[in-house]
Amino acid sequence: MYQLNKVDKKFPGVHALKAVDFTIGRGEIVGLVGENGAGKSTLMKVIYGAYQPDGGTVTIDGKTVRFQNPRQAMDHGIGMVFQEQSLITNLTVMENIFLGFEKQFVRFGVVDWKAMAEAARKQLAKVKLDIDPGMITAKLSFAQRQLVELAKVLTLEERVEGDLVILLDEPTSVLAREEVELLFKLVRELTSRASFIFVSHRMDEVLELSDRIYVMKDGEVVDVVDQAAANIDSIQHKMVGRDVDKEYYREQRQGAYDPDRVLVSFDGVTVPGRYEDISFDLHPGEVLCLVGTEGSGREAILRTIFGLEKPAEGSVRIKGQEITRFNARQSVELGVGYVPRERKVEGIVGGMNVYENMTLSQMGNYSSAGVLRIAEEKALAQKWIDRLAIKTPSVFKDCGGLSGGNQQKVVLAKWRSGGSDIILLDHPTRGLDIGAKEDVYDMVREMCDAGAGIILVADTLEEAIGLSHTIHVVKDGKTQKVFHGSPGNKPSLFDLVHYMT
Repeated sequence: MYQLNKVDKKFPGVHALKAVDFTIGRGEIVGLVGENGAGKSTLMKVIYGAYQPDGGTVTIDGKTVRFQNPRQAMDHGIGMVFQEQSLITNLTVMENIFLGFEKQFVRFGVVDWKAMAEAARKQLAKVKLDIDPGMITAKLSFAQRQLVELAKVLTLEERVEGDLVILLDEPTSVLAREEVELLFKLVRELTSRASFIFVSHRMDEVLELSDRIYVMKDGEVVDVVDQAAANIDSIQHKMVGRDVDKEYYREQRQGAYDPDRVLVSFDGVTVPGRYEDISFDLHPGEVLCLVGTEGSGREAILRTIFGLEKPAEGSVRIKGQEITRFNARQSVELGVGYVPRERKVEGIVGGMNVYENMTLSQMGNYSSAGVLRIAEEKALAQKWIDRLAIKTPSVFKDCGGLSGGNQQKVVLAKWRSGGSDIILLDHPTRGLDIGAKEDVYDMVREMCDAGAGIILVADTLEEAIGLSHTIHVVKDGKTQKVFHGSPGNKPSLFDLVHYMT
């Protein structure tokens, strides 16, 4: 049994964990939920050894332990599957699985690659993944990489005595439903040798998989609920401290867009291997959603507008200007802002603070003769921190240390503060709690009211329907159907699925 008793953790200006009690038994699956900033990530890092608690005790089978680093936690059977994934994509699968533990395959100073491959196959078999262990990791799908992460953690079985505790940090955030079902089936089968802590903002999945659910708010555990007694509305109320707004997607704030002006025009655009013959117009005040399964071409369309993909056919116009040279700098100058799916990789710059991240795309506005006007940068950042209720102790906080929801707000503030009026949102609520999602939905409506046009790749079909004026269903790189929806007259889930599959 793994147990935390009255664990406390403080950072400058933030009391992240407040006397937290947490227990997980042998073969148990425990859910962990809470708003962004509630303390979930800090708790996970304490369990994993990345943080040391300021107070309280951690025990395994009754013995007090204090990990100084993740390696010590791993030596005690604690492993973590990360949301943003820790794999090094230019290494092979087997190199990733045994990263840091390669010595077991070294013979007379030479790596026995055949032995490593055979050992990797045994680990991959545990997660039912039949791939070549010598394959470069970058060639795998996101779902396959997730399973490799899990296989990597399961190597602990051969290195430690006793049971494992595996932390799953948002493992389903970009998986299709059939991939989620396969993962859940696998996790249940693995409970014979491991316990799991499952962190997710998808309440239905938490209830489906977990035996018990810990609910956190403001650094405290506010409730522990057995699966049989769990209720989504009740849990959400405890997470946010209030009833969730029934007008969740702010549909009644959906105004009419301006049909006479065009911000972005696609006319028969094709990027070979990604999408074909795509046409649409984006207008001021409009939310245009691209709906489709993973790999349908949605994300590539966004990347074309931002100058990261070059079409082979068709024309792209931004504010009436035909684009012939595709690069991100030109798109930014034309008022395009891009909020990518992988916010830690492409959205923010870890190691730079909040105000530096917010002004990164508009440095020319805050420099004179090559000297930055830092006071103005900080003033702008503080304005947007207040406006978006970004939880940060100061403008000097490393952006990489903020919660996912607050990082997303910083990215949105970066583009809006610079005057961007064409906003590309790729899964903007991925990994966000319900309160942070509502903040994003409020921002979407505010941006539309201010005359911005938004192209959205939504996290769920419900989100697409609730937020959009126009929905383009994309399948195999081609537009299958276009829906127009005003409040009270939206397409149904069945309507979308019918053309997606």
